[in-house]
Amino acid sequence: MPLATRHLSDLGARVIKIERPGSGDFVRHHDNRVRGKLCSHFVWINRNKESLALDIKDPKDMEILRKLVCEKADVFVQNLRPGDAEKMGLGYEDMKRTMNEAYPGENRGDRLIYASISGYGSNGPYAHKKAYDLLIQAEAGLLSITGTEGEMAKVGCSIADISAGIYAYSSIMAAIMQRQKTGRGCVIDVSMLESLVEWMGFPLYYAFEGQSGPKRAGASHASIYPYGPFSTGMGPDGKESAKVMLGVQNEREWKILATEVLQREDLTTNPKFKNTASRSDNRAELEAIISGIFASWEGGAEEVVRRLEQAGIANAKVNDMQGVWEHQQLAARGRFREVDTEVGPVKSFLPPGMSAEVEARMERIPTIGEHNDSILKELGVARE
Repeated sequence: MPLATRHLSDLGARVIKIERPGSGDFVRHHDNRVRGKLCSHFVWINRNKESLALDIKDPKDMEILRKLVCEKADVFVQNLRPGDAEKMGLGYEDMKRTMNEAYPGENRGDRLIYASISGYGSNGPYAHKKAYDLLIQAEAGLLSITGTEGEMAKVGCSIADISAGIYAYSSIMAAIMQRQKTGRGCVIDVSMLESLVEWMGFPLYYAFEGQSGPKRAGASHASIYPYGPFSTGMGPDGKESAKVMLGVQNEREWKILATEVLQREDLTTNPKFKNTASRSDNRAELEAIISGIFASWEGGAEEVVRRLEQAGIANAKVNDMQGVWEHQQLAARGRFREVDTEVGPVKSFLPPGMSAEVEARMERIPTIGEHNDSILKELGVARE
């Protein structure tokens, strides 16, 4: 949910985030990696938002929330466990009725777009099952194809949360466009499982009708080789250089790599490496040959990349996080901005794909309840 609403806010939507008084969103406390105080995950997904701290178990605060939705909201997004919103009187039918009764004749409730994000969806046998990102990676089969032959591995970022957020964001945008035509809102039911399964299309069809799924191949492609990371020896500073990812897709590229880059024409006639299937079967031997040649060149990863680029072979340096912060392509395209926080400005990334004629909103990351006074004043509510 937070990623979906952050993307909406980047486009200019006013997003009011409801948090617990005192402790706020529990994600705030996952770490303190940003300036020793702020949580990395929270900083990523909460710029531009207004924070309203309400205890939704308190009838007075619940009344404030209902008043806020009735007067200010045309999209309502929640990620409570299926059924909990209805128990609290925050279900779609409740909200629609409340809005219509508060403003008779305006059909505000009929225009409401109501988005629910949950682990498994609002119905079915798994509807009330607890769901976290890694659990969904397991249920969606992602762990079965990620890692090495001997050990599975999770994806390094919260991919199930991200996929659900992206589908919620795009579904809300589509619902807004539909409402412009029909005058009516709708219910959007986004499941983390279904969002991630959609991204599993290739491995699912690879295992079509009972066939075995793709083998786990570490950071390499399961069936195409050489398509993976290779060591590059020592860099000019005397330290181990970064690995370089090769992406050889066909026999023409393999011949160029072997003859022009590696200077090993014999590899193209060796039966072990004659086609992608045989190269994949003998990948350990071929990996040792390629990495050995790369390591023999002076200059480490930079020299390997230079030679691969010269020959037109697809490649990428295996960056760590500092390498991404310092990436010359991102800097050249002006992808960094600063956003304000309680600990001062921090660098942030512009959302991808926006028109050059539109500047994304890149505003402050809120403290807990930072906007309580202004929002309550706007609603005409005086708190005791």
